[in-house]
Amino acid sequence: MAQLETQETGQHTKMCREHFVGYEIRINESHDFYGATVKSAAVALCRFLESNPEQINLRNKAVLELGAGTGLVSIVASLLGAWVTAVDIPGVHAILSTNLYWNTRGRCKYKPQVEALSYNDDLVRSFPHATYRYDYIMVADVVHQHHLHDKLLVAMRHFCQPGTSLIWADKICSQPEMVFTERFRRAFNTTLLAETEEVTIYMAVARKFWV
Repeated sequence: MAQLETQETGQHTKMCREHFVGYEIRINESHDFYGATVKSAAVALCRFLESNPEQINLRNKAVLELGAGTGLVSIVASLLGAWVTAVDIPGVHAILSTNLYWNTRGRCKYKPQVEALSYNDDLVRSFPHATYRYDYIMVADVVHQHHLHDKLLVAMRHFCQPGTSLIWADKICSQPEMVFTERFRRAFNTTLLAETEEVTIYMAVARKFWV
């Protein structure tokens, strides 16, 4: 069971303390970059992964977290036995790398990796399918920057190859986010994994033809 505590550590930073998979996880957050704070969907996704290991077995699986932010989901996936690559914009790499290092060192079979991704990248060139193949794509708390919806959906489709399952958790609050959800459901074959008052979690595989 997860517990959430926060502690102010400076003018622009604070520490969030979580408990997952039998460990205390300490997450440094920053208010200088969007996405560098722990949000409800990431916590809900971690809770789901921890509670449903038979449904989503991450042991020895290759996992990509798209838009990793503080790295909470990547940390929990690593603690559950996955080989994890966390990707996000270069601006959050320092805090992401620090959180991954201090929360997985000596605790995990595989050392999680961090890679840079810009939504303006040529994904075919930067992340070729022959090299970047995953069992699971994890995505949480990504829909609130509405101007990135088109590129986000393209990135989801790029990484979700045949044989890959994408798990997306988010808090849908506005009309643009509802529209994105409908576009997501047209682009993927989706299954509802869990739903709370705030957060919805889908599992999806890519359709052969994108409508």
